[in-house]
Amino acid sequence: MPRVDPPRVDLVDSTVAIDPVVSAVSRPGAGGVALFVGVVRDEADGRAVTLLEYEAYRPMALAEMHRIVDEIQRTDPEVRVAVTHRVGALRVGDVAVVCAASAPHRGEAFAACRRLIDEIKARVPIWKREHGPEGAYWVGWRDARCEPGGHGHEPGHEHGHGHGHEAGDDEPKERP
Repeated sequence: MPRVDPPRVDLVDSTVAIDPVVSAVSRPGAGGVALFVGVVRDEADGRAVTLLEYEAYRPMALAEMHRIVDEIQRTDPEVRVAVTHRVGALRVGDVAVVCAASAPHRGEAFAACRRLIDEIKARVPIWKREHGPEGAYWVGWRDARCEPGGHGHEPGHEHGHGHGHEAGDDEPKERP
């Protein structure tokens, strides 16, 4: 039976397994494998978190994750990277994302792993909704109809996101 390689990119609706992500980058020439495991924490921006919901535009998210992996490996042909991201409802302690990178030396592996998670967070259409005692809110969301510095609403007008981020904080993404 032919060997089936683990996927370099995956988007899953259930528990993220770490070993397949590591296997996707493991090879005899890799002297270092770096791993990032993103886990749901119980606090964000000073607010209690009890649950996270991740939503994705699946076809675009997978395509962009493949582009990122290809870009990193094209930049440094000795590096291999892989990522699996979870969508759906996650509780505190659940694994949300696993990134792995291998290279002949640890420095390149660490740098590639860091670049991978940074690019995933910046470019992939995956949205996060945090739940806590204060209610649920989309992280980094702003109403695209509203321009910074005023848009004709009364003072104190809220858009329902109520998470305290202003335009420019944490480089907010527009929520469709």
